[in-house]
Amino acid sequence: MHSFKLALEIAGSLIVLFSVIPLIRNDFWAFRVFEYPRLQKLFLNALVLILYCFLFKVSSNFEIGFVIVLAINTAYLSYQIFPFTFLAKRAMLRATHIDPDNTVSIISSNVFQDNKNTAGCLRLIKKYNPEIVLLLETDNFWHKGVEELKAYYPHQVVVPLENTYGMLLYSKLKLKDSEVRYLVDQEIPSIKTCVELASGKTFQLHCVHPTPPVPGENIYSTERDKELLLVAKEVKECPIPTIVVGDLNDVAWSYTTQLFTRISGLLDPRLGRGFFNTFHAKYPFLRFPLDHVFCSTDFKLIQLKRLENFNSDHFPILISLQYEAIAEKQQEEPEADQSDLELAEEKVTKPTD
Repeated sequence: MHSFKLALEIAGSLIVLFSVIPLIRNDFWAFRVFEYPRLQKLFLNALVLILYCFLFKVSSNFEIGFVIVLAINTAYLSYQIFPFTFLAKRAMLRATHIDPDNTVSIISSNVFQDNKNTAGCLRLIKKYNPEIVLLLETDNFWHKGVEELKAYYPHQVVVPLENTYGMLLYSKLKLKDSEVRYLVDQEIPSIKTCVELASGKTFQLHCVHPTPPVPGENIYSTERDKELLLVAKEVKECPIPTIVVGDLNDVAWSYTTQLFTRISGLLDPRLGRGFFNTFHAKYPFLRFPLDHVFCSTDFKLIQLKRLENFNSDHFPILISLQYEAIAEKQQEEPEADQSDLELAEEKVTKPTD
């Protein structure tokens, strides 16, 4: 039992360390990656605390201090995930009266480039029949494999690439002024386009897929953060309703994503509704919310759903939104303070390799 007690003390200490590391605002991957497993850290921290208290007599100063630190960390991690639980206030209101001419449904899916199940992807799209489809990590194989979508989605912006950063955008709704942009890296595209609803109302759509801060991709989060905040600043200045969708390679609760929402003024529909973890599809305990949809206060939510997997490492996500002119006055827009603006400016002007 002594060795098990020691193992719990080591495990608990590591969990606390991994909880504190993200507080260090450094772009190196080892600091950023520990932002991801917040729910996992809470579960393991609570498990160690319960086992330690029930299996061993807590009497020495070290043991008491260890339990107190674990209890504080449990409270801290609970506080961090609370906004994404059903107990928290919802950032987005739900649409109560559906107006089909002002609605849009979007499926966003990182297909995993090495995955060859294009038939499964097509079945999913046909089943849910959204107005807009965004497929990420799409190479020429995927471009050809889903070519039949052109019959149902007459408007497209396609950027098939072999580097796992290809994008295929299909829309039943008219697209205008579409651009393929390389905001930070000449090999990492993003798409910007105007979408016209059936009512004639237009909104701006940004499709993004920045690189993650992991060895083998980028050992720093600098490029990811810069791309997201460049989009955020552009969104803030945009005079029309806006939606940002894609695999951000960042979790919903990270300080970068939260900074993104405050700078852009966009709403996160998951707040008050759940995590909607999309990655990793094959490892249930290692799942994080990496695929996102953010929208301006002009929209209300109809539906948000994680869809079935078709052999990708990501689950697709479906969102249905409704434009309502009055919604802007009914929903609270996130706001950036001076320190947020200064941090964002620092990040967008920071040089990248």
